[in-house]
Amino acid sequence: MSPESQSPAKDHAHPLSTTHTLAANPDLSFSVEALLRRIENKTAIIGVVGLGYVGLPLAVELGKAGFSVVGIEIDEKRAAECNAGNSYITDIPSAELRTVVNTDKLKAYTSFEALAGTDVIVVCVPTNLGADGNPDLRHVEASAEGISSILKPGQAVILESTSFPGTTEEIAKPILEAMSGLVCAKDFLLAFSPERVDPGNKTYTVHNTPKVVGASDVASLDVAVMFYKQVVGEVVPVSCSRTAEMVKMFENAFRAVNIGLVNEMAQLCDHMNLDVWEVLDAAYTKPFGIMPFYPGPGVGGHCIPVDPVYLAWKAEKLGFDSDVVWLAAKTNREMPQWVVSKVGRLLEKQGSSLTTGKIVILGVSYKKDVPDCRESPPIYMIEQLQEMGSNVSFHDPFVDEIRVGAGKMKSEDLEDALASADIVVLATDHSCYDMRDIVRKSKHVLDTRGMTRKFGEHFENVTLL
Repeated sequence: MSPESQSPAKDHAHPLSTTHTLAANPDLSFSVEALLRRIENKTAIIGVVGLGYVGLPLAVELGKAGFSVVGIEIDEKRAAECNAGNSYITDIPSAELRTVVNTDKLKAYTSFEALAGTDVIVVCVPTNLGADGNPDLRHVEASAEGISSILKPGQAVILESTSFPGTTEEIAKPILEAMSGLVCAKDFLLAFSPERVDPGNKTYTVHNTPKVVGASDVASLDVAVMFYKQVVGEVVPVSCSRTAEMVKMFENAFRAVNIGLVNEMAQLCDHMNLDVWEVLDAAYTKPFGIMPFYPGPGVGGHCIPVDPVYLAWKAEKLGFDSDVVWLAAKTNREMPQWVVSKVGRLLEKQGSSLTTGKIVILGVSYKKDVPDCRESPPIYMIEQLQEMGSNVSFHDPFVDEIRVGAGKMKSEDLEDALASADIVVLATDHSCYDMRDIVRKSKHVLDTRGMTRKFGEHFENVTLL
């Protein structure tokens, strides 16, 4: 890693000891000092389980820092692409991936057996919602089982997968101990550090986004802090893994609640015949006590639609009603349906309807300038429209094909789509969209992202969310 790309690590107070020394722990069955030295001099071998949006950027950053990295990816196609130096993650250019693959700093495998010689294992697997809408930790559990099959004294395991407080200690730890026969904080170390990856963000990446780290014993925290200091400019240790898990829950609940608030304001302003964008622009001139958030067709990605549900589910198990979080999640979840209803109202003004008009959705990824369609609101809109019998198609410069229900849809040619549409719904504000040209060529545009506000003039064929 070049010196200019790595800012100096900041020191934060160690929460598990007042003196914070790296003295030998008589309870440990191995030398933690030796592990710390291997991490500091980059001779430690690192395992990364899950080479997706979180794992691959981390693996590449570790390789650039000088570590040898063993990647575990159960998707054989992804593993092969990684080893060929072909990146499937937008934030990692193929040229950057090749620099670590071609120098043997990163190699992907499909079997957990490859982790046998590693010193630190970082778990970066998805935590989804099940069919019942509740937390689904099957990937975390499977990763713990796989790691336990090779776990040996002296290894450290760090979980990065976002989940409710207690996941590391109550789910991962028992699996690791029961299946390996080893004891946490004696034979192996265990910590949690929430991922903070923002796909498409060119400003904040792995090395300059502060890393929160929590563990329930001093040795585990020492090792995790030392590990992340090799690739991250600022490491923030907290008192336990449950605290670190709650940090991530709060971060995303904060965003979800504020997005839910402005989405509700958009609906209310629509009922009151007010321009929510004008209301927000004026409100955000206040220099204190407020932070800008904007409405849209819903929330997507892995974090905002999922994490508040994890938190509220855990709260409910403890007998606590997390009303604010649940209501925000409900509002955001219902936004695609509300946008569809607004499309119907606009078509009716044209003398058409949801079943007779041609509808084109512009953008199906959940955020601009990325191909990521996880939990994407525009796709939910398309599914709802199809169920109603609507004639709907889409265009997205980053997404060639999507799965809708049991079938697939391909992105249409933009010019053809605009020419045939009764209404164009701008659902994702990709930077490459020439909105003036789109408005000029469209019969009517429903702008759910406020892009046309930048024109500084009103267009009769444009409706803002």
